[in-house]
Amino acid sequence: MMTESKDTKETKFFRIRIRSIFPETPTEFNLYVFINGRHVLYLHAGDKLTTEKLKTLESHPGAAFYIQEKDIPIYKKYIHREVNSDRLDPRQKATILRESSYALVEELYENPDVNKALDESKEVINGFVSFMDAVPEGMAHLISLSSHDFYTYNHSLDVGIYCLGIAKSQNYNARDLLEIGQGALFHDVGKRMVSVDIICKSGPLDDMEWAQMSRHPQFGLKILNENGNVSDAIKACCFEHHENFLGTGYPQALKGPDIHPYARMVALADTYDALTTKRSYNKPMMPKDALNFMNQKLMDRFDPELLKAFTSVLFKLES
Repeated sequence: MMTESKDTKETKFFRIRIRSIFPETPTEFNLYVFINGRHVLYLHAGDKLTTEKLKTLESHPGAAFYIQEKDIPIYKKYIHREVNSDRLDPRQKATILRESSYALVEELYENPDVNKALDESKEVINGFVSFMDAVPEGMAHLISLSSHDFYTYNHSLDVGIYCLGIAKSQNYNARDLLEIGQGALFHDVGKRMVSVDIICKSGPLDDMEWAQMSRHPQFGLKILNENGNVSDAIKACCFEHHENFLGTGYPQALKGPDIHPYARMVALADTYDALTTKRSYNKPMMPKDALNFMNQKLMDRFDPELLKAFTSVLFKLES
């Protein structure tokens, strides 16, 4: 039963995804829903969300839960406990991990302190790496749950997971995986400086809109340069992810060997996610069709070894 919350101007709330809460499991924090401009208490801490109620909520597009900002650390511990429990199967764990990470990535993108956001992103990336290491089919489950939604936060998380898959196939060490994951998560941070109307436009961009959108790598580099202690590799992921091996990319028209190895991974993952993404003006490709298209029509744009590795990873996961 829903009750009115003590929703004051001082109370700050954090939006989380419905599917990050596992049914029939007691929560350690209150859950709220947003109705008529107010946060309304939906579930008390210690109570369980029934499977039936969860399915009902999932049937409403855009439905979300909210927790009080002060409960974010408790929420993170709840996610960690569920993902590491023995009672959930790998796909259930992957669902909770992905769904909770979407909300955390949104928080990172909205944080004006890039250094703090990068530092906090380590928790998200290490969570994925640990899950992939602990569960043999973990990568397959994570990728199969891709939202194929080009909303910046969703897209950035999906690109991050694909890049970790490529990097693990190339035997990068834990420190490199963390940096690759961070670079992938923040590759589109420059879109902060692009008009919201352009980011959210439902149809194709006109020439003026495209001119602004195509500057997001420069905008991103500017943001990262204004924050100390950001590695050159992370900056390269942001600034070079639209370069290609032919030298026809932007903003610098770099050719293959001059593109940072991490940025080459992001370029691959970024393109694949774009091809398989739902947009109002673009019919998405099926994953297999997108891979075939990249290998047959776009192969000269990518690092050939990484394209081969990415194709191998995804085909293995499919089989």
